[in-house]
Amino acid sequence: MSPSPPFSSLLTRLNRSARDWIASWWRIVRFALLIFSLLLTPSSYERSNREAIARQLVLASNANLLWFTVLAALISVVLIRIVVVTALSYGLSQYALEMVVRVLVLELIPLTAAAFVALRCTLPDGLEFAQQRVNRASKSAPDIATLQHDFLPRVLAGLFSVWLLAAVSCVMALVLAYITIYGFTPWALAGYTRVVGQIFNPAVATILLMKVFLFSLAVALIPMASSYDDGARRRRLDASHGLLDMVRLFSVILIVEVGSLMGNYY
Repeated sequence: MSPSPPFSSLLTRLNRSARDWIASWWRIVRFALLIFSLLLTPSSYERSNREAIARQLVLASNANLLWFTVLAALISVVLIRIVVVTALSYGLSQYALEMVVRVLVLELIPLTAAAFVALRCTLPDGLEFAQQRVNRASKSAPDIATLQHDFLPRVLAGLFSVWLLAAVSCVMALVLAYITIYGFTPWALAGYTRVVGQIFNPAVATILLMKVFLFSLAVALIPMASSYDDGARRRRLDASHGLLDMVRLFSVILIVEVGSLMGNYY
């Protein structure tokens, strides 16, 4: 007995969706390998390409650093105050600093930095590139010169921006935590550094660095990979392009965050 038409059509749709899902992630992996190969190519660092890379690094840093630093400072002060007051009310003031460092530095700031760079830089850049390729009606992949001059600088800018925002904001959160808890006194510095050092043991520090590294890869590569392939395959650019990029990107970020939580607390 052959399957009923509704069930057969459901299987067909599931099969097509599975193939599209595998193909989309394979295109991202292929684009990542292509970018990594360009990083090892001497011609990628010629004068014109170096100028393009430097320009994108400066643009990404100037566009994000000030606003994100102010935002992170405000959120850090509010969260630190909430944690300290809550810990004092329950008689757990000795754990306040550890809670602040773990919540802010280990979890919230790297996640927020990746989301901020994605929404401010890489997702708009990927959408703009795809729109340009659709307008030019290009059906072939960009040549090596275009990849080196256009795609590679923006990928490196995305990587650099995530690391820069995460590093600056983590240091700032540690300083604000000290000032909020102990005030403007140098006498608590020894105890503060001892607690922070106990938190950042080799395993936790390695997990934090790996998380920021994977966040930066996802933020820098996924939007550019989609514009690299989708711009050539689509005759027009619809609203689903940016939405699909956002879903892929934040799915990877969520998986990395869950993995880091398991590594830190299990």
